[in-house]
Amino acid sequence: QVQLQESGPGLVKPSQTLSLTCTVSGASITTNFYYWSWIRQPPGKGLEWMGAIGYDGSTYYSPSLKSRTSISRDTSKNQFTLQLSSVTPEDTANYYCKEDRYEYWGQGTQVTVSS
Repeated sequence: QVQLQESGPGLVKPSQTLSLTCTVSGASITTNFYYWSWIRQPPGKGLEWMGAIGYDGSTYYSPSLKSRTSISRDTSKNQFTLQLSSVTPEDTANYYCKEDRYEYWGQGTQVTVSS
Protein backbone atom coordinates (compact mmCIF):
# COMPACT_ATOMS: atom_id res chain seq x y z
CA GLN A 1 0.00 0.00 0.00
CA VAL A 2 1.45 3.32 -1.08
CA GLN A 3 1.05 6.11 1.43
CA LEU A 4 1.79 9.80 0.95
CA GLN A 5 2.04 12.46 3.63
CA GLU A 6 2.30 16.19 3.05
CA SER A 7 4.19 18.41 5.47
CA GLY A 8 5.02 22.08 5.67
CA PRO A 9 3.95 25.37 7.22
CA GLY A 10 0.25 26.09 7.43
CA LEU A 11 0.73 29.85 7.18
CA VAL A 12 2.84 31.74 4.67
CA LYS A 13 3.17 35.51 4.26
CA PRO A 14 2.44 37.18 0.93
CA SER A 15 5.43 37.42 -1.42
CA GLN A 16 7.18 34.54 0.34
CA THR A 17 7.85 31.07 -1.01
CA LEU A 18 5.58 28.20 -0.03
CA SER A 19 7.45 24.95 0.46
CA LEU A 20 5.78 21.57 0.99
CA THR A 21 7.23 18.10 1.20
CA CYS A 22 5.56 14.81 0.36
CA THR A 23 6.98 11.75 2.09
CA VAL A 24 6.21 8.49 0.32
CA SER A 25 6.13 5.02 1.84
CA GLY A 26 5.28 1.67 0.28
CA ALA A 27 6.95 2.50 -3.03
CA SER A 28 10.09 4.17 -4.26
CA ILE A 29 9.65 7.46 -6.08
CA THR A 30 12.16 6.13 -8.62
CA THR A 31 10.02 3.11 -9.51
CA ASN A 32 9.74 2.93 -13.28
CA PHE A 33 6.84 4.85 -14.81
CA TYR A 34 5.58 6.31 -11.55
CA TYR A 35 4.74 10.00 -11.60
CA TRP A 36 4.18 12.15 -8.53
CA SER A 37 1.98 15.21 -8.61
CA TRP A 38 1.04 18.24 -6.58
CA ILE A 39 -2.60 19.31 -6.70
CA ARG A 40 -4.40 22.04 -4.83
CA GLN A 41 -7.96 23.05 -4.08
CA PRO A 42 -8.74 26.64 -3.09
CA PRO A 43 -11.74 27.20 -0.84
CA GLY A 44 -14.95 26.73 -2.78
CA LYS A 45 -13.15 25.84 -6.00
CA GLY A 46 -12.16 22.75 -7.91
CA LEU A 47 -8.96 20.78 -8.00
CA GLU A 48 -6.00 22.32 -9.80
CA TRP A 49 -3.06 20.25 -11.00
CA MET A 50 0.14 22.16 -10.34
CA GLY A 51 2.86 19.91 -11.62
CA ALA A 52 4.59 16.56 -11.37
CA ILE A 53 7.93 14.85 -11.14
CA GLY A 54 8.60 11.56 -12.83
CA TYR A 55 10.44 8.43 -11.74
CA ASP A 56 13.38 9.64 -13.79
CA GLY A 57 13.41 13.13 -12.33
CA SER A 58 11.62 14.74 -15.26
CA THR A 59 9.36 17.62 -14.28
CA TYR A 60 6.09 18.94 -15.69
CA TYR A 61 4.28 22.13 -14.74
CA SER A 62 0.92 23.74 -15.23
CA PRO A 63 1.39 26.56 -17.74
CA SER A 64 -0.47 28.95 -15.47
CA LEU A 65 1.89 28.29 -12.55
CA LYS A 66 5.10 27.38 -14.33
CA SER A 67 6.84 30.70 -13.68
CA ARG A 68 6.38 30.32 -9.91
CA THR A 69 6.60 26.55 -9.38
CA SER A 70 9.47 24.18 -8.81
CA ILE A 71 9.23 20.48 -7.99
CA SER A 72 12.25 18.53 -6.83
CA ARG A 73 13.00 15.28 -5.06
CA ASP A 74 15.28 13.68 -2.50
CA THR A 75 15.57 10.04 -3.45
CA SER A 76 17.52 9.21 -0.28
CA LYS A 77 14.49 10.25 1.77
CA ASN A 78 11.89 9.10 -0.75
CA GLN A 79 10.40 12.59 -0.77
CA PHE A 80 9.41 15.15 -3.35
CA THR A 81 8.98 18.84 -2.72
CA LEU A 82 6.88 21.70 -4.04
CA GLN A 83 8.05 25.29 -4.00
CA LEU A 84 5.68 28.06 -5.03
CA SER A 85 7.20 31.53 -5.07
CA SER A 86 5.69 34.99 -4.72
CA VAL A 87 2.53 33.71 -3.08
CA THR A 88 -0.61 35.80 -2.69
CA PRO A 89 -3.83 35.16 -0.75
CA GLU A 90 -5.15 33.51 -3.94
CA ASP A 91 -2.71 30.66 -3.27
CA THR A 92 -4.58 29.76 -0.10
CA ALA A 93 -5.72 26.17 -0.60
CA ASN A 94 -5.58 22.58 0.49
CA TYR A 95 -2.47 21.10 -1.10
CA TYR A 96 -2.27 17.43 -1.97
CA CYS A 97 0.46 15.15 -3.21
CA LYS A 98 -0.55 12.22 -5.38
CA GLU A 99 0.82 9.17 -7.12
CA ASP A 100 -0.54 9.23 -10.64
CA ARG A 101 -0.35 5.62 -11.85
CA TYR A 102 -2.60 4.09 -9.21
CA GLU A 103 -4.15 7.28 -7.86
CA TYR A 104 -2.85 7.26 -4.32
CA TRP A 105 -3.44 10.56 -2.53
CA GLY A 106 -2.08 12.19 0.56
CA GLN A 107 -4.56 13.50 3.10
CA GLY A 108 -3.78 17.08 2.15
CA THR A 109 -2.51 20.05 4.08
CA GLN A 110 -4.12 23.44 4.45
CA VAL A 111 -1.96 26.44 3.55
CA THR A 112 -3.11 29.97 4.22
CA VAL A 113 -1.39 32.98 2.72
CA SER A 114 -1.86 35.95 5.00
CA SER A 115 0.12 38.67 6.65
